[in-house]
Amino acid sequence: MQAEAGETVGFSVLGSIMVVRAGAELHLGTRQQRLVLALLLARAGAPVSVTELVDLLWDEQAPASAVNVVHRHIGELRRLLEPGLPTRATGRHLVRELASYRLRADEQSLDLLKFRSLSRLASRALHDGDPESALRHSLAGLRLWRGRCAAGLEPASRRHPAFLAVEAERAQAVREAADAAERCGRLGAVLSPLRQAAEQHPLDESLQSRLLLALAADGRQAEAVEMYRLVRRRLAEELGVDPGEELREAYDRLLHQRTQPGRAESPAALPRPAQLPPGLPAFSGRDALLADARAALARPGGPRLLAIDGMPGVGKSALAVHLAHEFAAGYPDGQLYVDLRGYGREPVMSPAEALRGFLGSLGVSQEGIPAELHAQAGLYRSRLAGRRVLVVLDNCRDAEQVRHLLPGTPDCLVIVTSRSRLSTLQTAAGAHPLPVGLPGVDDARAMLLGMLGAGRGAADPAAVDAVVAGCGRLPLALAVVAARAASLPPTPLAQIATELAREPESLDGFDGDDPQTGLRAVFSWSYQALSAPAARLFRLLPAHPGPDVSIAGAAALAGVAPRVARALLGELSRAHLVSEDLPGRYRTHGLLLAYATELGEETDSPAERAAAQLRCLQFHRAVR
Repeated sequence: MQAEAGETVGFSVLGSIMVVRAGAELHLGTRQQRLVLALLLARAGAPVSVTELVDLLWDEQAPASAVNVVHRHIGELRRLLEPGLPTRATGRHLVRELASYRLRADEQSLDLLKFRSLSRLASRALHDGDPESALRHSLAGLRLWRGRCAAGLEPASRRHPAFLAVEAERAQAVREAADAAERCGRLGAVLSPLRQAAEQHPLDESLQSRLLLALAADGRQAEAVEMYRLVRRRLAEELGVDPGEELREAYDRLLHQRTQPGRAESPAALPRPAQLPPGLPAFSGRDALLADARAALARPGGPRLLAIDGMPGVGKSALAVHLAHEFAAGYPDGQLYVDLRGYGREPVMSPAEALRGFLGSLGVSQEGIPAELHAQAGLYRSRLAGRRVLVVLDNCRDAEQVRHLLPGTPDCLVIVTSRSRLSTLQTAAGAHPLPVGLPGVDDARAMLLGMLGAGRGAADPAAVDAVVAGCGRLPLALAVVAARAASLPPTPLAQIATELAREPESLDGFDGDDPQTGLRAVFSWSYQALSAPAARLFRLLPAHPGPDVSIAGAAALAGVAPRVARALLGELSRAHLVSEDLPGRYRTHGLLLAYATELGEETDSPAERAAAQLRCLQFHRAVR
């Protein structure tokens, strides 16, 4: 397939380098070739000399063929980005200027330029006295980062001046975001990017001081004190200096918020964390689940643990946060929240890591936290004894991950969410299950209208219904489409609905600005947790005709014994990638089937897929 001039190409360098052309991510070749592209991206349209590229590729003496190798890498990149275009064609992304090369891009095609544009808007808003706008632009820019600049190309990406300069821009953006957040009284909003920046720049006192204040604002005073001690020791050991005025002033502000030394802490003096994230402003469509939770907690001796589970994208976290805000007034000693990262791009959080965070928020100094997990859990439960605290354990992998995080007192309430069915919590901890299914058509319509605005939806109710159908009533899909519609106000909703209907077996219409929140990424986290045989069966499911599949049909499809198929379907069901609507009949959501189709085309050979279809046809002929 030949590319035409002007074909959409997207470049990413804020993290691992990535190029997407015509909706498909490109394989960028060898490490040297990726380094060449990374430097061109980091320079963001400025020319890069061949000499500099040679120096980048060879740490020591470059070979005599070095210049030819650079030209060959450039040629390969051109063929990747714009296959079929003549070398001197107009509209090329990679152009040669004398002894240099330059990559043409703008803020729509290169994340670094988009980040710089948002940073400029944030700086201007902060200068003009509008910290809310400054914070909004800053956070939007920082969300574009997926890791260190040109991650995966170390050590060059950690020492070359071009990449270091981009990292310095990120650090400055974090400082300005923290300044804007402090003026808004929302320092907790920048805690995550501050942590990352402070870790990457451990001797930068301006970043460390802002992190200290953000930790204190988030109720983590003990962690902030420990952080100050570590920074002070690091400055002394590595630079031979004491903390400067800015860091000392931040520490003084922290100390004035703490209980005076030597005074016993009464329950009233203990920290009252308030860690709940904001709820969705347009939350709707879950009246039956809300009523179920209220009734369960209102019963005398009722459960103090709600276990929410459901398929990816169905709105489990939104429900948990909404319930937590509703019940928070009944738990005046505070609210603890943690994303356990059970499913996602980051490593799964260990119970010990979660406990250290909770204990710090409850006023325990880091040096006072024991090293052994059971001792940490005992201290945590002791700290909660006699107090009414609400705990939200979001996105957990399994019951074992949260076992040590459950309070020992019936006065506390715990809300757990997971993509896995948490039956162990029901039997061992008396949890009340809240399985979250797809909303009904009316509820899905209400969700979409809440996100679109009633005015736009009322203008074309048929288009609203078409979008709901195209999204399969999945809340995350509705949210992605609503965000897309909001970013394209002149585009009629009917046009968006038509695009969804045109390719009902594709996920291309559900890619948001942030690839990590698109349906592919969210589905992938559940898929990657499967065993290899279950993953293979999931990829083969689109080959099965009809709305659902039996155990025998799945066995034929995968070419395995029925008892094996039963176990594999059980694994898929526990992960909510299939649902057992009728006994022995398993159904897969349409968007999950679309994702399975993509995986099958990428992973399995045409011969394997054809063999599965043949086994399936032979099975159905035999049972007629």
